Amino acid sequence: MDLAGVLLAFFLVLVLVISLLSNLLVLLCFIYSTELRKQVPGVFLVNLSFCNLLLTVLNMPFTLLGILRNQPPVGDCICKAVGFLETFLTSNTMLSMAALSIDKWIAVVFPLSYTSKMRYKDAVILMSYSWIHSLTFPLVSLFFSWVDYSNVYASCTLHLREETERRRFTVFTIVFHATSFMLSLVILCFTYLKVFKVARFHCKRIDIITMQTLVLLVDIHPSVKQRCVNEQKRRRQRATKKISIFIGSFVICFAPYIITRLIELLPFVTINYYWGIVSKCLTYSKAASDPFVYSLLRQQYKKVMINIANRILKRDLYPSSGYNSSLDTENDYCLHRTC
Repeated sequence: MDLAGVLLAFFLVLVLVISLLSNLLVLLCFIYSTELRKQVPGVFLVNLSFCNLLLTVLNMPFTLLGILRNQPPVGDCICKAVGFLETFLTSNTMLSMAALSIDKWIAVVFPLSYTSKMRYKDAVILMSYSWIHSLTFPLVSLFFSWVDYSNVYASCTLHLREETERRRFTVFTIVFHATSFMLSLVILCFTYLKVFKVARFHCKRIDIITMQTLVLLVDIHPSVKQRCVNEQKRRRQRATKKISIFIGSFVICFAPYIITRLIELLPFVTINYYWGIVSKCLTYSKAASDPFVYSLLRQQYKKVMINIANRILKRDLYPSSGYNSSLDTENDYCLHRTC
């Protein structure tokens, strides 16, 4: 195996380890924290972490073996099962991110009616649709025998065997990516841009109040005024940064692979081996980044992780009576956190 193959294998091992540990940590936080289990977004986050964990354990190792051996790592039956799971889990994670963006949109744009618009029952219905939608396409591909080992991606995935099936396979692939990747991307852009508009509006209102206060306080020290101005800038940048991460990570990780799969449908196009594996590894990297993007970097999860560590080490730095973890959840939806 050449140097490029070694680097790709190393990158995939790194992604696998990070994804395994981070998604397990998210699920551990949900098991440990009663408050996290009570929250409606927890339904989407658990589903996302569970799918990412399955993808890490059941798909990434086989792709790693495919890179190392440069041949199918398993038999035909197991390969079909692995390809089925990959199609299902990838689609399910995309739809879970879309559901999370819908939840955030309702929480920020309609805060007074959030509890009535997004209940546990509604979250379960959304996730049920996600599972049914995600199961439909791999079942169809399995029925038409469109799941096989692909040398281009060094993995068991959607793959055309017979040229006579190209037209149907092309229609299937386009519909699959349009109703998974494109649908999720449109929902992400619509919901987060709505959230961004509301956040900017409230940031401007806070800035006006701050400036009026600074004008009235004529004796205030210049350094205090400068800190207030700097805080205004940070508030304006915070919303842009968060939304850019949500949408940007989705596009960067999934778009290269989706575009490659669509270009591959053209009969006269041959995909470069290394680019195929790189695009596949980028989709896997989303499973490693999701826990940090959606969960672990939030203050509430940090508190839960500290409590877990203190319990393991038999320390009690944060008494249970002194901290209300539900407050951080409410603050996460408040606009001053979004700004």
